[in-house]
Amino acid sequence: MSCYETIDARFGDLIDPVAFLETIHTGNRWAEGPVYFADLRSLIWSDIPNDRMLRWDEETGAVSLFRSHVSNPNGNTRDRNGRLVTCMQGERRVVRTEWDGSITVLASAYDGKPLNSPNDVVVKSDGSIWFTDPNYGIISDYVGRKGLQEQPGCRVYRIDPLSGKITVVADDFSMPNGLAFSPDEKHLYISDSGFLTDRGAPHHVRQFDVDGDRLANSRIFADISPGIPDGFRVDVMGNLWISAWDGVQCHTPEGELIGKIQVPEMVANLAFGGPRNNRLFITATTSVYAVFLNVRGQKYAFGT
Repeated sequence: MSCYETIDARFGDLIDPVAFLETIHTGNRWAEGPVYFADLRSLIWSDIPNDRMLRWDEETGAVSLFRSHVSNPNGNTRDRNGRLVTCMQGERRVVRTEWDGSITVLASAYDGKPLNSPNDVVVKSDGSIWFTDPNYGIISDYVGRKGLQEQPGCRVYRIDPLSGKITVVADDFSMPNGLAFSPDEKHLYISDSGFLTDRGAPHHVRQFDVDGDRLANSRIFADISPGIPDGFRVDVMGNLWISAWDGVQCHTPEGELIGKIQVPEMVANLAFGGPRNNRLFITATTSVYAVFLNVRGQKYAFGT
């Protein structure tokens, strides 16, 4: 049975009509932050409430514990040297795993006060690290550690690749969440999932122009319904594959919704991977799914 809903004929060029949605693993409490390691033929993702990260081996199909007791990890990516970068909601920090397994803290505070709970992260080709900081991880003990919010808002930050300096690049979000660059890195897309906790808040993806280390010209790229946009990824043609409550929505670079991948659970995040980078891995509540597409994902960093 097809897992696709075609809204516009252009969607047909991006999918393989005989490909089907596969279940890679189930048994998570809230699966998030998938990242593909091409050099290891593996997918790693976060299971936030269970305070662990899991690894799926593409060669054998086996799932194993990658890391436990890691302070409610959320979004993951790889930097330009292939090192794992992770948002640790419970510890309110962004960290990097070095080649020897040691952990380097990249960001834990701004203006002398702890961050809220870093959520998702992406690395630009110049090595700068951009991450979102909503307060999901401090409003309950389920996906973080309940605590006081010391930052004046939920913002988006940039870490300079040379100095390590942290700067605010956007401060007018309700709940900034997933983020991704366009293939030419002239635009940065950021989702606002404030609707999850406040039904009067946004549930859209915004588009910014990237001007060096700053963002400019904010506009709404697409409203996502039903539910909220969470994590998303961009393919080499500039299409956005966006998580939603009814599956994965595919939007053109102009923001038009042209099709959906139907997923039986609420989707949180995505990652392209596989030997040809044409396999979309989907973290959706208790399970991780995968489907082969007829388009390749944009590579943001080493091996991803």
